[in-house]
Amino acid sequence: MTFSPIFRITLALLALSLVSACATPPRPVGINDPHEPFNRGVHNFNKAFDSAIFGPAAKAYGNGIPEPVRARVQDFATNTSLPSIIVNQLLQGKLDDAGHNFTRFLLNTTLGIGGLFDLASDVGLEERTTDFGETLHVWGVKEGNYVVMPFFGPSTGRDAVGTVVDFFTNPLSYSLPSPEKYTPTMASIVARFGDRYTYASTIDDLMYNSEDPYSTMRLFYLDARRYELSGGESGDDLYDIYEEAYE
Repeated sequence: MTFSPIFRITLALLALSLVSACATPPRPVGINDPHEPFNRGVHNFNKAFDSAIFGPAAKAYGNGIPEPVRARVQDFATNTSLPSIIVNQLLQGKLDDAGHNFTRFLLNTTLGIGGLFDLASDVGLEERTTDFGETLHVWGVKEGNYVVMPFFGPSTGRDAVGTVVDFFTNPLSYSLPSPEKYTPTMASIVARFGDRYTYASTIDDLMYNSEDPYSTMRLFYLDARRYELSGGESGDDLYDIYEEAYE
């Protein structure tokens, strides 16, 4: 199963403590999953895809490509995704973040040889990430039902729309000639293989070793995403996964 920007690796890292107990997580207040049987079917498809194709391919990629080369691919993919992030920050009215990322993009694209080297982070210009799902959140669009997207995994109605729109918001896809305009997408896909390889042990525990991987992934995706959208502070859309009251 592949991972969109919405499906954060942080999710898997947070889930490890729960998965290690191999227990089915309780259902927290705030989960809206009226189509659970269908979602479980998509989850099982993603799991089969990961087991048969994506996981083995990521392992071959990680074992066959030296780490310095994988790091250059990751840096390049991160850099080519920045224009889309900047667009979303402008749509959200976050001019400071947009300017920060624009400076980062210019530095890495020029001195960093097209983004192959992340020099910006070395001088304190760390990436400030976002996506169109967060843009919709800022505009007041409600979260919607929990959904599982084929290949992309856990999401919500709002974030699923955001994932689709993000495919079309990178200015590089319109400003570059063919076939160069497909470079950002291809770099992102290759980088996902690197992510799957890097976090293989944690992801395997999450997907294959817990009693109910579907419930575990749903719980931690929603909690991580709501926490992220709240800016790290409690809010109306955030629930406490440790509270006593469960449905």
